Amino acid sequence: MTKKDLPELDDGGAPHQTAGEGVETLTTQQGVPVADDQNHLKAGPRGPMVMDDFHFREKMFHFDHERIPERVVHARGFGAHGYFECTDPLSDVTRASLFQVAGKKTDVFLRFSTVAGNKGSPDLARDVRGFAVKFYTDEGNWDLVGNNIPVFFIQDAIKFPDLIHAAKPAPDRGFPQAQTAHDNFWDFISLTPETMNMVMWIMSDRTIPRSFRFMEGFGVHTFRLIDKDGKSTFVKFHWKPKQGLQSVVWNEALKINGADPDFHRRDLWDAIQMGDYPEWELGVQLFDDEFAEAFDFDVLDATKIIPEELVPVRIVGRMVLDRVVDNFFAETEQVAFCTNNVVPGIGFSNDPLLQGRNFSYLDTQLKRLGSPNFTHIPVNAPRCPVHNFQQDGHMAMRNPKGRANYEPNSWGPEQGGPREDPERGYVHYPEEMSGQKVAARSETFADHYSQARQFYVSQTETEQTHIGSALTFELSKCQEVRVRSRVVSHLRNIDEDLAKTVAEGLNLKLPQAATPAREPITDLPVSDALSILKNGPDSFAGRKLGLLIAEDSDADLVDAIQAKMKDEGAIVVIVAPHIGGAKLSDGKMQEADEKIDGGPSVLFDAVAVVLSEKGAKTLADMPPARDFLTDAFAHKKFIAHTDGAMPLFKKAGVEPDDGCFEVSGESDLDDFVSTLPDLRFWDRQP
Repeated sequence: MTKKDLPELDDGGAPHQTAGEGVETLTTQQGVPVADDQNHLKAGPRGPMVMDDFHFREKMFHFDHERIPERVVHARGFGAHGYFECTDPLSDVTRASLFQVAGKKTDVFLRFSTVAGNKGSPDLARDVRGFAVKFYTDEGNWDLVGNNIPVFFIQDAIKFPDLIHAAKPAPDRGFPQAQTAHDNFWDFISLTPETMNMVMWIMSDRTIPRSFRFMEGFGVHTFRLIDKDGKSTFVKFHWKPKQGLQSVVWNEALKINGADPDFHRRDLWDAIQMGDYPEWELGVQLFDDEFAEAFDFDVLDATKIIPEELVPVRIVGRMVLDRVVDNFFAETEQVAFCTNNVVPGIGFSNDPLLQGRNFSYLDTQLKRLGSPNFTHIPVNAPRCPVHNFQQDGHMAMRNPKGRANYEPNSWGPEQGGPREDPERGYVHYPEEMSGQKVAARSETFADHYSQARQFYVSQTETEQTHIGSALTFELSKCQEVRVRSRVVSHLRNIDEDLAKTVAEGLNLKLPQAATPAREPITDLPVSDALSILKNGPDSFAGRKLGLLIAEDSDADLVDAIQAKMKDEGAIVVIVAPHIGGAKLSDGKMQEADEKIDGGPSVLFDAVAVVLSEKGAKTLADMPPARDFLTDAFAHKKFIAHTDGAMPLFKKAGVEPDDGCFEVSGESDLDDFVSTLPDLRFWDRQP
C-alpha cells in the first residue's frame, strides 16, 4: 500500500473518509450534513465535551435505544416473505376475500420462533416452535398465530404467566436458559394434569425439528368461518410442509447447537437464496355444531385435537416463501402479531385460551414497540387502504386529513372523512349466549389423559423410545424426587410401559397412578397423522449431503455424487481437511465448502466418505474426522463410502452395517440414493 492509498488522518490519527462524486453525504436524522464523524466537540483537543455537539448527542441517543424489549416468549425468531395462493375456494363457508377465487394470491410474512429461550439462545433447543403467518389481504391483515404443535399446555389463559414463569430460568439464579429440564417446570407440570397431552408432544421429536421447512404448523384453536349470510362453520387450520416431516435425534441437536447455533436460521436463508422455496399447503378441518356436541372432547379445549381420520383435512391453498427480509430488525424483530387480527369471514370461538390471547396481544405490542401506532411500521402496515379517525400518539406516521377527526359529523365527503359500510364491514357472528357470570371451567375439559395416550400409541416404536428417553433425561435434571414421582404418576394414566421405562431410568419406585378428574378413554384409535416417521418425505429434495474428501479422492466418483444429488434436488457440501480443498485423483483441486472441524456430520442429512487409502490414513489421525464418521453412524444416517475409507472406519471404531454402502463408481450409487428419502437407518438403534 502506498501513502496515497491511506485514508487522510487528522492530528489525532482518526481516519476521515469524505464524500465525493457518487458518494452520499453523511447527515444527522434531521438531514444536516456532518463535517466530522470521528471526534466529538471539545473545549480544546484534551478538554471536556461541549454540550452543544448535537451530532454526538443524536448519534449516542439512537445507539443507546437500538434495542427494543425482546418478546417475553418467542424472542428468538426468524422471518421471511412470501405469498398464499388459494387452490380450493371456501366461498361456500366464508366471505373472507382470500378464499373466494382459485388462483388468488395474497402476500404473507411468516415468523418462526422458539418459545422459552431469549434472543441469544440456540436454534435446536428442545422447544415448541412458533409458526405465525401475517396475511396482507385486500380487506385488512389476518394473523394466524400458531405453533408447530396443535395443542397447548393449558386450557385457560389465566394460567399462561404461571406456565411461562415455570419454564423460564429460575428467578433466583437466572438459569437454565431455553430448557425445561429443571424442577420449576416439571413441578408446575406435575401439579397441572391438563398439560399431559402437550407433554407427550414436547417430549417427542416434534420439538427438535431438522428445519423450519420440515415442520407442520397449526392454528391450535377452534375458529369460526362466517359466510355472507352470517352462517358459522367451526374450523381448525393446518399447515402441511410439501417436503415432509423431519426431526433430529437429541444427541444430534446438542452437537448442532455447538457447531452452528443459527442452524435453522441459516437453513431457511440458504434455501430461499438458492431458489429452493419452502412450501406448505394450508388445510382446514371443517365441522358444525352437531359434530361439536357429539365429539368425545370439547372443541373449545386447546389441549385437544380433532383426529384427521375423524375430520379429514381439506387442502385449500399453498404458501410459498420466496424472499428473505431486507433488514432483520425492521421486519423480523418489529413484526407484531395479534390473534384478534381477523378479516370479514373469520371469527372466534369461545376457547378460553384464545379469548385471553385476544385480550393480551395489544398490550404486548404496545410494550415492545412503544406506541399504539405500531401498525405504521411497514411490516405491520396493511396493504389495503386504511381510513379512520385515530390520530397522534408516539411515532404517528399518518393522521386524518381534513377538518373532521370525529364522527358522526356533518361535513361533506372531502372534509368529513370515512364512514362505516354495513355491507363490506366486519360483522361478528351473532352467537346466542346465556349463563351466570362465574370464574369456572367446563366439566367437558376434565379429561387430561385420553388424547395423551392416543398420541403415544400412534407413534412408531422408535418414536416411543425417544419420548421415554426425553422424559427420563428431563426428569433426571430435577433435584426433587417428589417432582419426578408426581410426573411418573401421571404417565401411568397414559401408558403403563412408558411409566415403567421412565421410573426405571430414574431408579425410582413406581408411584401410584394419579387420580384422574375423569376416567380416561383407553381405546381411542391410532392416528397416523400424529407420527413424524409415518409422514416423512418422498424424496431427498431440499436435504444436504456432506461429502468428505482428502488428497487423491476419486475425482469421477466425487463428480458422480454431485450430479446424482443435483438430480435429486439435494445440496452437496464438500468437507475437506483444509478449507482450500484437496487435490483429487485427476490432479485437479477440488474446493471445499467446509473445513473438517467446521463441517461436522450433524449438519447433514446423509454423508459420503470418498477417500483413498492414503487420504483415509491421514484423516484417521484427526479427531474431527473420526467424529464426522462416528456421529453419522450414531445418528443412524446413511453412509456411502469407498473401500479406501476403511482405515478411517477402523480408527473410528465403526463397523459398516446395512445402512452403509460401499461405492466405487457411478453404477454403485443407485442403492444408496434410493434409501435416502428414509433419512435414517433406524435398525441401527439399540
